[in-house]
Amino acid sequence: MSRNPAENQLNAYRDAQKEKTTATMSHGAPVGTKTATQTAGPRGPVLLQDVHLIDELAHFERERIPERVVHAKGAGAFGYFEVTHDITKYCAAKLFEKVGKKTPMAIRFSTVGGESGSADTARDPRGFAVKFYTDDGVWDMVGNNTPIFFIRDPIMFPSFIHTQKRNPATHLKDPDMFWDFISLRPETTHQTMFLFADRGLPDGYRFMNGYGSHTYKLVNADGKPVYCKFHFKTDQGIKNMDPARADELSGSDPDYAIRDLYNAIAKKDFPSWTLKIQVMTFEQAEKVPYNPFDLTKIWPQADFPLIPVGRMVLDRNPSNYFAEVEQAAFAPSHLVPGIEPSPDKMLQARLFAYADTHRHRIGANYLMLPVNCPYRVPVRSYHRDGPMNSTDNQGGAPNYFPNSFSGPQPCPVAHKLQNSQLKLSGDVDRYEVTDDDEFSQPAAFYRRVLDEAGRKRMTNNIVAHLKNASPFLQERAVKNFAMVDADFGRQIAEGLKLHRSASL
Repeated sequence: MSRNPAENQLNAYRDAQKEKTTATMSHGAPVGTKTATQTAGPRGPVLLQDVHLIDELAHFERERIPERVVHAKGAGAFGYFEVTHDITKYCAAKLFEKVGKKTPMAIRFSTVGGESGSADTARDPRGFAVKFYTDDGVWDMVGNNTPIFFIRDPIMFPSFIHTQKRNPATHLKDPDMFWDFISLRPETTHQTMFLFADRGLPDGYRFMNGYGSHTYKLVNADGKPVYCKFHFKTDQGIKNMDPARADELSGSDPDYAIRDLYNAIAKKDFPSWTLKIQVMTFEQAEKVPYNPFDLTKIWPQADFPLIPVGRMVLDRNPSNYFAEVEQAAFAPSHLVPGIEPSPDKMLQARLFAYADTHRHRIGANYLMLPVNCPYRVPVRSYHRDGPMNSTDNQGGAPNYFPNSFSGPQPCPVAHKLQNSQLKLSGDVDRYEVTDDDEFSQPAAFYRRVLDEAGRKRMTNNIVAHLKNASPFLQERAVKNFAMVDADFGRQIAEGLKLHRSASL
């Protein structure tokens, strides 16, 4: 019986070996016996001098690093990005400098709310994190498979994620937690509708789009900036999963998406995505009727059309999951000259939070790991020491600046590209957005993006989840959905009523 590449991985490894290898301990010494512990007599106690046993147990007890707080379950792959269209009038980043240029890259797809052992087929946003190993260092675009998110203010992020996790008393997923937060924060409506529409259940990772989601700044060689959004459009076409099949696979094949990606690449059916951007000038940003830095809002493509940039191809599976996927560390703060943050509040907070998480989860020198290091350029900084420093620690170079001993100097070109002007003014305060339009864009999604069948499926999916929440939360959620479209709210209310009647 034929086996797919994932099932046949160990056989393939064995067949590739040219000669036998000797087992060693961690410090390289050969091991004479792998199946017996050193004891005083055949039934006697274990000896502390059995350094092989100590080596085995001590490492085993430490072989897991903390799983990610969010995006814990994921799949990774490697490939390249190739420029197909000239965007140098907008951006001077070296990876975009000429048509035909190829840049190696890594990617990690993931679910968001589940733990490391959760099912790939859960209704959940999907992470879409891309690491470009550019000539100017690493650029990480850390996004999702949706162009928006649930919240616009980062102070709400820990609370929102807690509602996607487990009840601290019962340790169970809790519909009341989910719908209490969602119904109390109307800005979540747009993303909630995406989540319960068809794209909330992508058929694996190959058949979904990816989005930078946030607003960024691009800066050209003359130092002129524009605002930008990144879109990765799947070349395989959008393909979503029926909820019944997703439920079935959650029990029979919870690693469905990881397996699908691995096998496709192993069979040389290399998945690809086309990168496009939207561009908004500073002047346009002042005039649009919505906040262009609000993560709960899209930029309508009729007003800001997609501009093609290039193509991303995945053509290599990780050789070892822990080394190249679990330890992969993506952070929005990993930017390169020509790409800058915007005033997007959620992005501003993520600039700190992601790198800080990696320092906790992996260590202060996480950027020295092969999968994370900017291997195409030498690192010349004034950082030194720290646990697990795996380099020459920059040798005898001075560790302070300024200095008179040939230490690294600032780059004038980078200064020009990393310090584009942005005029800011305003009183320092904690600004609550209370009068924003939360429902116009969700209404456009409902009426113009979804067809009648898609609207019906989304409604049914919402009812199937919302019916498990407390009645007062159901009522509050229905009121929010009715603000999107009165008929939408009515259909959800009727669906909930039918479920209540059926349970009597």
